Amino acid sequence: MADKNEELQGKRKKGIPVPAKAAIVWIGIYAFLKIFFAYIGIPLPASIMYMYMFTVTVGVLLAVSIYEHTIVGFIEPILWFLRGDTDRAQPWIVARWAFLVFIPLYVAYGVYQGEMPRFEPPITMRVIHPAPPPEVASFYNPLRDDEENLPNHIKAGARIYYENCHYCHGDKWHGKGHFAHAFNPAPATFDETTIGMLQESFVFWRASTGGPGLPPEATPWDSAMPIWKNMLTDEEIWQAILYLYDATGNKPRTWE
Repeated sequence: MADKNEELQGKRKKGIPVPAKAAIVWIGIYAFLKIFFAYIGIPLPASIMYMYMFTVTVGVLLAVSIYEHTIVGFIEPILWFLRGDTDRAQPWIVARWAFLVFIPLYVAYGVYQGEMPRFEPPITMRVIHPAPPPEVASFYNPLRDDEENLPNHIKAGARIYYENCHYCHGDKWHGKGHFAHAFNPAPATFDETTIGMLQESFVFWRASTGGPGLPPEATPWDSAMPIWKNMLTDEEIWQAILYLYDATGNKPRTWE
């Protein structure tokens, strides 16, 4: 009976070590997930991959800890590799020292990267279209009631836009003016996704107050637009807005 047990133990020792089996399973599942999702054409976010592999890691550890001989077979090779105090570990001495040197160097590099000064601005949660003050809802473009002179107001708005705004917002309202490359974020475009989705009162408030007039959640320092109410009259701002809606073929959003 004793000879039989020794024979079984000898077979176990000659087989693939338990840590190697666990690593093969872990790498195999990782490769399968990568290949499978790439094959079916569905992107696999890194966060989801982390969740999958965390679950796989827990499952592998549970599997090797079910029986006493598997947990011993899992821990024993790791111990003799790290200790290096047995004849069995001698052939692995180079790999052992490489591993023991690599770990502290990797940790030191991570600490260095974490403590090294950063020159990039901090990431902010920026609201592109912040909520205006309640009084903005009462703003109304009085020039729309002057239907007889509406073409003249639009013409005046074109002059105001190209004298003041096109340097940033572009001559085709695409946010690619002469100075646009110097700003981050870039100046706004004027199309159905911006002014076509906004009320005219909001556009007036946004242009009047500029970047410094934005609420805290919009991070005013992220907008380079000046406070136009300090340089233009209310009528001139309304005229520029009339021109933008007319030139881009959009209509202001209304409650109706």
